[in-house]
Amino acid sequence: MSKLALGIIETIGLAAAVEAGDTAVKSANVKLIGYELSKGGGMVTVKIEGYVGAVKAAVEAGCIAAEKVSKVWSKKVIPRPHKDLEKMIITEETVGLVKENQEKESEEVSQIEKQQDAKEPEKIEKLLHKEMKEIVESKVVEAIDDSEGIKETISKEQSQKKVVSEVEVTKLENESVKEHKRNTDICNLCGNPKCPRKKGEPRKLCINYEKEKRRTSQ
Repeated sequence: MSKLALGIIETIGLAAAVEAGDTAVKSANVKLIGYELSKGGGMVTVKIEGYVGAVKAAVEAGCIAAEKVSKVWSKKVIPRPHKDLEKMIITEETVGLVKENQEKESEEVSQIEKQQDAKEPEKIEKLLHKEMKEIVESKVVEAIDDSEGIKETISKEQSQKKVVSEVEVTKLENESVKEHKRNTDICNLCGNPKCPRKKGEPRKLCINYEKEKRRTSQ
């Protein structure tokens, strides 16, 4: 705003103000800021902006056109107004500017909403992908746990079988040792378990030695 000139046309009645604004923007390269209703007297202030020469020409042409409709109360051109003056020019009472700003704001809001709506399916897809990933990971963990449990059960069964087989082998070995001992302790001449003679000892110790000797001598 401070780099451009400010043009003000104050008329009596809205019709004259509309005529002034229309002629101003058509006669020179200026922008219509809007109009503001003065409190009392039925006066309307038209505000335009642009380069100094264009604003001067627009204000003069606007005043001439407004005087044909009603009365021009005052006019003013301010080249490069101070930035603090913007608070007095751009106000909520300035009709046209507020509406334009509201339209821009509503347009920006609608664009943001459209962008959000466009991103919504992507967000949903990301959430679904995340949930599916978590489900798959949990299933994998459960499968690993199950496989570990199966492995542990198999190892327990194998260890139990190993213990059983070792016990059986020990029993067989003990029986074999007993059988061998029993065979070596019994007299191999008479085979009588009550015979005091053991295998390898002199034959005379056998209880049946005398009987066997007489039988062979006959």
